[in-house]
Amino acid sequence: MTAPGRRSSTFTRLLRHGFTDPSAAERLLDGAELAEVRADPVLLEALGATADPDLALHGLVRLLEAQPGPTARQELLDTLIAAKPLRDRLLGVLGASEALADHLARHAGDWQALVTYEPRDLHRGVEEFEQGLAEATDPVSLRVAYRRCLLSIAARDVCGTIDVAETAAELADLATATLRAALALAEAAAPEDAARCRLAVIAMGKCGGHELNYVSDVDVIFVGEPAAGADTDADADETKAVRAATALASHMMRICSETTVEGSIWPVDANLRPEGRNGPLVRTLSSHVAYYQRWAKTWEFQALLKARPVAGDPGLGAEYVAALQPLVWQAADRENFVPDVQKMRRRVVETIPAAEVDRQLKLGPGGLRDVEFAVQLLQLVHGRSDTSLHSGTTLDALEALAAGGYVGRTDAAQLDDAYRFLRSMEHRIQLHRLRRTHLVPEDQGDLRRLGRSLGLRTDPVDGLLRAWRRHSSVVRRLHEKLFYRPLLDAVAQLAPGEARLSPEAARERMVALGYADPASALRHLEALASGVTRKSAIQRTLLPVLLGWFADSADPDAGLLNFRKVSDALGKTPWYLRLLRDEGAAAENLARVLSAGRLAPDLLMRAPEAVALLGDGAAGGLAPRGRAQLEQEVLAAVRRADGAVQAVTAARGVRRRELFRTAAADIVGSYGTEAQPVEADQGALVDLVGGAVSDLTAATLAGTLRAVVREGWGDTLPTRFAIIGMGRFGGHELGYGSDADVLFVHEPRDGVGEREAGDAANKVVAELRRLLQVPSADPPLPIDADLRPEGKSGPLVRTLKSYEAYYRRWSLAWERHALLRAEFVAGDADLGRRFTELVDPLRYPADGLGEDDAREIRRLKARMETERLPRGADPKLHAKLGPGGLSDVEWTVQLLQLRHGHEEEGLRTTGTREALAAARDAGLISAEHAGTLDEAWVLASRVRNAVMLVRGRAGDTFPTDTRELAAVGRYLGHGPGHAGDMLDEYRRTARRARAVVEELFYA
Repeated sequence: MTAPGRRSSTFTRLLRHGFTDPSAAERLLDGAELAEVRADPVLLEALGATADPDLALHGLVRLLEAQPGPTARQELLDTLIAAKPLRDRLLGVLGASEALADHLARHAGDWQALVTYEPRDLHRGVEEFEQGLAEATDPVSLRVAYRRCLLSIAARDVCGTIDVAETAAELADLATATLRAALALAEAAAPEDAARCRLAVIAMGKCGGHELNYVSDVDVIFVGEPAAGADTDADADETKAVRAATALASHMMRICSETTVEGSIWPVDANLRPEGRNGPLVRTLSSHVAYYQRWAKTWEFQALLKARPVAGDPGLGAEYVAALQPLVWQAADRENFVPDVQKMRRRVVETIPAAEVDRQLKLGPGGLRDVEFAVQLLQLVHGRSDTSLHSGTTLDALEALAAGGYVGRTDAAQLDDAYRFLRSMEHRIQLHRLRRTHLVPEDQGDLRRLGRSLGLRTDPVDGLLRAWRRHSSVVRRLHEKLFYRPLLDAVAQLAPGEARLSPEAARERMVALGYADPASALRHLEALASGVTRKSAIQRTLLPVLLGWFADSADPDAGLLNFRKVSDALGKTPWYLRLLRDEGAAAENLARVLSAGRLAPDLLMRAPEAVALLGDGAAGGLAPRGRAQLEQEVLAAVRRADGAVQAVTAARGVRRRELFRTAAADIVGSYGTEAQPVEADQGALVDLVGGAVSDLTAATLAGTLRAVVREGWGDTLPTRFAIIGMGRFGGHELGYGSDADVLFVHEPRDGVGEREAGDAANKVVAELRRLLQVPSADPPLPIDADLRPEGKSGPLVRTLKSYEAYYRRWSLAWERHALLRAEFVAGDADLGRRFTELVDPLRYPADGLGEDDAREIRRLKARMETERLPRGADPKLHAKLGPGGLSDVEWTVQLLQLRHGHEEEGLRTTGTREALAAARDAGLISAEHAGTLDEAWVLASRVRNAVMLVRGRAGDTFPTDTRELAAVGRYLGHGPGHAGDMLDEYRRTARRARAVVEELFYA
């Protein structure tokens, strides 16, 4: 008897052998079922070797209780103690699978299936499994026989007799035997249907690839033909045969999928068939071929990689494979082949619930699907000319890719190791309850059992999580590089004797990855990767990842060429290579920027050191700087300069650098990176660009004004001088290609005559405009003063009194309308403030807007639509002047401002979106209408910004060049091949906005 407060020796031994609930285990060992063997050390040692000793002991007691009598119970105990193979197999299963323990408790004699230990039992195939299922006469008995066969696979798996690949192959073979047995039952139930048709069952997915999980849908495709000899009326016979085959196929699926008293086997999924669930369940062979020749998408050919006849008519199955396999190896020639595959992978990741991403073994980043997609993509690219790659099994295909030089041997070995570990985790997770899941459990007990089942005994939970993270990291690091590293090996030729891509295979891969000029791309790679310098070594490390990011853009060729240019300019600069190597965001940001169009790379090439902005260190940061900070830097540069030309050159240099910063931030926000997802709020990106470019333009004008004044007059100009921003400049809505609309106002200083002051002001304006447009490496800043009183016919500069007199006597409706955007931007702040106070009564009239003025504004708007729209342009796709475009939205909002600005303070703003929100809040426009107008204005602004980023020159319509249009689409969030969807979305958005404009502006 154990003294109170002291633990028994059995309790201590149980703890030492891995039991987590020794008290419960002790009670079970003391029970009548184990009375004869409780003291036998062999039993305790065997239980302690299982994944979950507590679960194994509990399952063993249940199995003993289920035996039909004392004799059967004694036979089990005697065999358990005497036969080590049975002991290891039985207890191993009981400690790993609660579901199989339940099966053994229901079918107490099935433990006998684990007794035999013949060589043929070590690696069972379809024939052995068919023998194991032969006695099944109905769906219930088929399930029992299936579980009995599954028991033998699981036993050899948990004991290490077969590895993870062999386990997956045996599970696929068992599925094959089960499908054959189910089809036989269906044919026996409907012999007339069976006689009328030939039906072939084609396994797809993991079953077809000979790599099935313990619990998985079994993907199939059905092919049906009339039975041999039935040819009196071919069409009628074919219809009857397909109908009969459909009945057989449906019955076979139900036999496997339906739940009975013995549960179900697994769902049979035929959704990979042509047209998916909307298509007929069974097609003839000719119908299959016609579909794949005319309608199939890239992913459907990818799925056919694993097609394998498994049941039904073997001749018809062979005909199916022979007919369709050639089409599979032509898939890489299809337009948008690689983007289609990558898009499907992204779509899979995007459908994972956010709470599950970090626990996903299969679909998450660094998961099993990453390996499978990468291998399949390379098979499709190179399998056209190399039949050794025609394997449906992932690990076999990976081995063949390495042997052929299509994948680096070291990379392939690491990926093989990671894939095997992740599949082993998946198998053990599913085996526990025989449930279809790919999520790593969160419960500590489940993690402990999982870790121990994989041989991690010292610290199973932490050890498991560390190993999982390590292998996932390997997959994340390698799955993209698989495409690109062999290309570098092929051009750099640094390891003689290694298998490497042939020139033709390298060209094939570059074409498949979206490069339009593979020869030039390979020359760039050779220049970047060849040699033994530190620069070449670092670039060889970076290029596999960079090439993947370039391939994800609309113009991979431009991305690679631009990278070579930047590298040639900065490659000998230590900080550049260190930036790309060590700062996580820099390399991906650079890749996105270099392949997104012409503007950002052009800005960068003029001063490549700006690449430092792309990093995440102290010198980096893509957040635009504020106006005060910009103005301070520009004015400081002007003070240090010798003369106005040098000063303005410095100011324009700051502008160029900051334009690059803004463009890079916009591109990264639009494309998204691993570290920063795509900006969900498109309006925020428009506001970012509009605010940043407007602030930058104001700072540049302030610096240029200071330089001009200092050059001509020293510290003080004879007249006070202010620049008023107008249009999109005044509204903080400038785009990359926008002119700066301004008014110039001056006021003579005390004692200075009107003539002298006016001459000085005009000289300032002339010199300011000249210096900002002098040809140089920096982009010009066009100044547009056409919104001044009397337009182009009026004086370029006026005094404040002249403005006052003109507006009091002569101002027209369009001028008051234009003044809604007036805001001081540079020069004398007090003069600027007084100017805005002067025009406030004009733009926000106390008595609102008269009907005559409203009619005049509408007339002007209609005339502008007809006269200023470029000849030949599609009005429905013109972002500025077309229906539902910028002009429509802005004039509608401005009409509300003219009418109600005096009463509603929120409307007294120069910004379109702010005024629209204020009108909504004041009840002047419904929330629905406001949302429609805002959406259209944001989209039209994004289109204009996209065109400038892509083409390097301003435009208000979508490009006609296919690649440029695709690049605009990528910027706007539309994947490869979806330019048409982008245009449809624009038309739809603009059409809705135009309907609101018709109601609010023209009514």
